[in-house]
Amino acid sequence: MKFRIFACALSAAVALTAGTASANVRLRLANSLSDDHPTSQALKSFADEVAERTDGEVTIRLFLNGVLGSEGETLEQLKNGALDMTRVSAGNLENFDPIFKAFTLPYIFKGEDHFYRVMTGPIADEVYEATRDSGFTGLTFFDSGARSFYTKSKPIETPADLQGQKIRVLNSNSSIRMVEMMGGTPTPMPYAEIYTGLQQGVIDGAENNITALTIGRHGEVAKFYSQDEHLRIPDFLVISNAAEENLTDEQKVIVKEAAVHATEAFREIWATAVADATTQAEAMGVTFVTPDQAPFREKVNPLLDEYSESPEFGTLLGQILQTE
Repeated sequence: MKFRIFACALSAAVALTAGTASANVRLRLANSLSDDHPTSQALKSFADEVAERTDGEVTIRLFLNGVLGSEGETLEQLKNGALDMTRVSAGNLENFDPIFKAFTLPYIFKGEDHFYRVMTGPIADEVYEATRDSGFTGLTFFDSGARSFYTKSKPIETPADLQGQKIRVLNSNSSIRMVEMMGGTPTPMPYAEIYTGLQQGVIDGAENNITALTIGRHGEVAKFYSQDEHLRIPDFLVISNAAEENLTDEQKVIVKEAAVHATEAFREIWATAVADATTQAEAMGVTFVTPDQAPFREKVNPLLDEYSESPEFGTLLGQILQTE
């Protein structure tokens, strides 16, 4: 009889311990961007909301400033179980599913509003699930800004202005071909080398969002920013399958909703950051021009036509282009 009482008590204790362990989840989230970057600020609000709404049962520890490595490295850590969540560019997700290549193509979005309509619609759900077999899925997205050309000696107002200009691009086939089709000379190089590359004349210009002029101090050497807005590559917040499975159904809903709220908060933070960067860049002596996008779009239309036939992501590309 005593043994039975002891056994029952032990079973109850184990059950209570197990329940407590499963209820408290500690997640690790990496972001390679600085702690004052708009994305990092949005992720902080995400972590705060999750902790508050779960009464501290789910907490998220942020690792910012790239302390856990590059985006590619954090994705590998995610797959190996050393990390639970990370923020990465669509370009770095190409290695896990070719569907993400669609987002690296020029002028697939008609502008910021169109971008948000696409990324908050059913297309996003399909994209989020594309990497499940690779061990992780998407929770939400962030706008990394419209990428435009900025140059040292002259503004880029038409594709003809790119003739003879060595332009730093992302090390991706679509970015290289885009600049070639527009008439420039694409020059892939690491982001960290752009400033000295401009300074020493290794390159004549680059392409990125406006904040590169201030955060990267590129506005000290590149004095013309041409807002042709040829690329808008989304970032994604992804969570490992293993981490997701540790959450209760209620916690999964809270995490997903908090992620969406983070994106909503980010849009306001980003708009302020762009306005501030524009003011700061003008103070640095940068001249802003807004060229007609039509000639640039016309130059790269053959690239879009070609990729629309892709069996891997042609359907997705068509859906994006057809979204009003």
